[in-house]
Amino acid sequence: MKKSNLHIGTKTILAIAMSLGDYNKHQGWTIPADQNPEDEGYLVEYQDGGKANHPNHKGYISWSPKAVFDNAYQDVTKGVSFGAAIQLARLGYKIARSGWNGSGMFAYIVPKNKYPVTSPGSPIKGVYENDMVPYREYWALKTAQNDIATWAPSGSDSLANDWIIVE
Repeated sequence: MKKSNLHIGTKTILAIAMSLGDYNKHQGWTIPADQNPEDEGYLVEYQDGGKANHPNHKGYISWSPKAVFDNAYQDVTKGVSFGAAIQLARLGYKIARSGWNGSGMFAYIVPKNKYPVTSPGSPIKGVYENDMVPYREYWALKTAQNDIATWAPSGSDSLANDWIIVE
């Protein structure tokens, strides 16, 4: 047998509380005699990968026992770790601490790109090919003053578990 490696996974999913019996009905399957149709769990629909395997769902679906599900997934409406918030921001979501005091504040990731030098007297005029200045991805913050600033999370932010998606 090959050596196993430790993994940690991050998936964006939709979940619907559903017994094993109801999941089998949803799939049009007969539940095997050695399985309990009353077992609690969730229909899990993957949002970030997997070809649809059911006509009523856009993503791949499966069923997860409640205990397995509860140990693997965090409800983003109740707050998640900063690590999970980073993954959500990388998927294009706006994120915020639930306790941030500023009205309408959120953080997001600006992807790497280039911008043109527009000022003839700019100190970087002529430094880059075609006067297109490359920049790295970075965190941005929509502030309570309704402008955008670059942002670096504090130690408290990075250890918090109250990160939410901003709609």
